[in-house]
Amino acid sequence: MAQYLRTSEVAAAVGVHPNTVRLYEAWGFLPPVPRSPSGYRLFTEAHLDQMRLARTALQGPYPGGKQAVLDLVCRAAAGDLGGALEQAYVYLAQVRAERARAEAAAELLERWAQGTPADATAQLLYIGEAAGLLGVTRDMLRNWERNGLIEVPRDARNGYRLYGAAEIGRLRVIRTLRRAGYSMMAILRMLRHLDGGREGDLRQVLDTPRPDEDACVATDRWLTTLAELEGRAMDVIAQLEVMVRKRQETGDL
Repeated sequence: MAQYLRTSEVAAAVGVHPNTVRLYEAWGFLPPVPRSPSGYRLFTEAHLDQMRLARTALQGPYPGGKQAVLDLVCRAAAGDLGGALEQAYVYLAQVRAERARAEAAAELLERWAQGTPADATAQLLYIGEAAGLLGVTRDMLRNWERNGLIEVPRDARNGYRLYGAAEIGRLRVIRTLRRAGYSMMAILRMLRHLDGGREGDLRQVLDTPRPDEDACVATDRWLTTLAELEGRAMDVIAQLEVMVRKRQETGDL
């Protein structure tokens, strides 16, 4: 490898536009880049390693928040590779915690779908009472109903919604899935499958967008996304370990 690399060479090595490299430098995601007498950036192998790290780490979504990822990238750029490695494990723990929440929500779903009650409310509740019991807003309950996640019977005398144990149990499942990160579309897909009397792996249904779902996002296939993010977190750790070894071998501070 040549002693110095051009911006275009760094960009090509990581598969981005040269402007992305310049932006990463401006945002502090790369170590300071020296300039030649004529003003050209003089990148080294260490800059390329840092660019690879930043590109791997800075791909969302970010379970538990983006700050841990930003911290590790900026620490590495500042030369604190040990601190960056420590922060990478913090991020790995965040991803694994989110994945555990998603798995637990899927377990609740499966048991509920098999007939295990999710609530034992003994009396019928109006929407305000149901919202208070579940710790959500009335608008949230209306939104879930409007989007087809649930049908709520009405009081024949006044038309008010009436929530019984079956409705509250279904809402508990919906709320748990939403709080665990699953998208509305994924939950609707799964509930339609279940309401239609179809059998099969509900996790797979929850995690597999249908061909007619036009705009898919990461949370439409949340279990797969979280598995991929955990793998990416491990890639970040591996890249940092490579950078630490190189630092030790060269003796650079």
